[in-house]
Amino acid sequence: MNAKRPVSAAPALETPAPTASQTYSYSNLQYSESDSTALAEEVALAIAYNGISQAVMLITPTDLEDFIVGFSLGSGIIEDASEIYDLQLSGSGSAQYAQVTIANRAFWNLKQQRRQLAGTSGCGLCGVEAVEQALPDLKVLPGAPLPPAEWLDGLRHRISAFQPLGQHSGAVHAAVFMNGQGELLLGREDIGRHNALDKLIGGLIRQKIPTSGGLAIVTSRCSLELIQKVLRAGIQTLVSLSSPTGLAVQWARRHNLNLIHLPQKNAPRVYSPALENQA
Repeated sequence: MNAKRPVSAAPALETPAPTASQTYSYSNLQYSESDSTALAEEVALAIAYNGISQAVMLITPTDLEDFIVGFSLGSGIIEDASEIYDLQLSGSGSAQYAQVTIANRAFWNLKQQRRQLAGTSGCGLCGVEAVEQALPDLKVLPGAPLPPAEWLDGLRHRISAFQPLGQHSGAVHAAVFMNGQGELLLGREDIGRHNALDKLIGGLIRQKIPTSGGLAIVTSRCSLELIQKVLRAGIQTLVSLSSPTGLAVQWARRHNLNLIHLPQKNAPRVYSPALENQA
């Protein structure tokens, strides 16, 4: 692999990944009628850093480069995208592989983390190996004004333009970015809600889109893991189309993250900052 290759460079695939959706036939329960429909696809993506296997993710086979960058940052493996020197994808069919070369400092920290966790029992929280991984010490954001209410008017309908796969086959989550002028700029989709947000963050980084004053929008339920990814990306406002968990709200308030739930029929609900902290 080439040293210090920019993360914006598109890596070459040995063989093309499967398409995001394919058509499958089906029949009704009595086998009296049959038809076909498009279904979202998923592949297993094995990720290795500096030759050491780290994770295997089930993922929609689109925007994989964006996902790798966003996953690396959102999982705390790197602190900045400049720490990724090279990114190579390979594989065929439902088995895909990512070889990622990262800076020595990031790789040393990753090895230290793995060494410290060796021998600990699993806590059962989202696949992490210890409670310390699930509840990391993250930096508090400087804080930002809440977005104008009109930015959220008709948002559920407007983001449909960034959900082509969802409109075509269903079964996927979406994450969308709105800039500091209230314009929807970028969207990513995936069968995994975490993956969709990772892809969005990676896409913002690779396309060098400024996040200052902007907000991330997620169509899925908002739990702690999504809060942590947004915090690590430095995005100051998160809008969720589904309710947040109590722990997500606690972390948002503690870290100065604006957290807004956009119900389907009611007015937007601001959970963070807390009401007593709002001007």
